[in-house]
Amino acid sequence: MVKKWILMTSTGSRKKEEEELIALVNRIEKRRAERAEQQRVRTEREKERQARLAEEKERKEQEEHRKKHDEDAKKKKALSNMSQQYSAGQKSDNRRGAKKQTEREKKKKILADRRKPLNVDHMNEDKLKEKASELWQWLMGLEAEKFDLSEKLKRQKYDINQLLARVQDHQSAKGRGKGKMGGRLR
Repeated sequence: MVKKWILMTSTGSRKKEEEELIALVNRIEKRRAERAEQQRVRTEREKERQARLAEEKERKEQEEHRKKHDEDAKKKKALSNMSQQYSAGQKSDNRRGAKKQTEREKKKKILADRRKPLNVDHMNEDKLKEKASELWQWLMGLEAEKFDLSEKLKRQKYDINQLLARVQDHQSAKGRGKGKMGGRLR
């Protein structure tokens, strides 16, 4: 009877251990499935993020290209306007005669004197292209210099305004300080 009871208890504990083992294996499998799902979700999110970044980069490049195109169009328009104003300025100079010249007129006259005549009658197509390229490079250099100078001017104006504000703050702080100290000494 004791042997039978020992067998039954060992068989009962064996069943219990087998059930625990099965439950453990089931939990492990469930956890593996959860991890696989989490990994799949992570990779999907990463792909979406990469796609968004690529789309944003492409959008920015298109916007930069559009801005550059717009700037080029503005420059061409400004150059054509300048050439029209220059030719109109020459006609008006002839009509004015001995009238007093303004600063702008003096500037136009100086620029007209500096301008070199363009002799292209004897040039073939290749030389004309080369000359056009050379003039374009020269113009781009002038535009770059103009841009640099305008940015420098903006920065200097900003610095002047900042310094004036600091001076005013300093002076107003001094004025307040004297009033307070004078009140304390009395």
